[in-house]
Amino acid sequence: MKIGHQKDFWGGTLFAVLGLAFAVIGRGIPGLSFMPGYSMGTPARMGPGFFPFYLGVILFVLGLIIAVAGVRSKEPEGDVEKFHWAPILYVLGAVVMFGLLLKSVGMLLAGMVLVVVAGKGSHDFQLKRTVILGLILTVFCAFVFVGGLKLPIPLCPDIESLQSSVGFCRA
Repeated sequence: MKIGHQKDFWGGTLFAVLGLAFAVIGRGIPGLSFMPGYSMGTPARMGPGFFPFYLGVILFVLGLIIAVAGVRSKEPEGDVEKFHWAPILYVLGAVVMFGLLLKSVGMLLAGMVLVVVAGKGSHDFQLKRTVILGLILTVFCAFVFVGGLKLPIPLCPDIESLQSSVGFCRA
């Protein structure tokens, strides 16, 4: 079997596999104690498994449609580009660093680290623009999550003198 459009086929296959995984995790596998799943609930009163299951089903169907379209495609395609791991590793590393730093340095500094490290994965990384974006995003997140939603997220580093002297650190 000749695949007409490699990118569509492999992208669709990835979507289908991820969708199937979400659907299985949301629903569970009967009889397997290590994969019990979540209660589904009803559309009026959704359980914790409702959203992942149906989102997974939709993603699975879309992935199949894209993969089949990739196989049936007749348009000529050049070579498939090499996969760029660096941007993915920068973004994943930034998220891990944010999680590790959040409690000790606070959301404002951890958020800046997240944006700068993730931005480093871009091909057109510019430090000044990334720092400005980081400032805007961290202040926005502080207002939304800490100020608006009242989530118990530390804003500043876990230093007693800083916590007591800076008013917004105690938010």
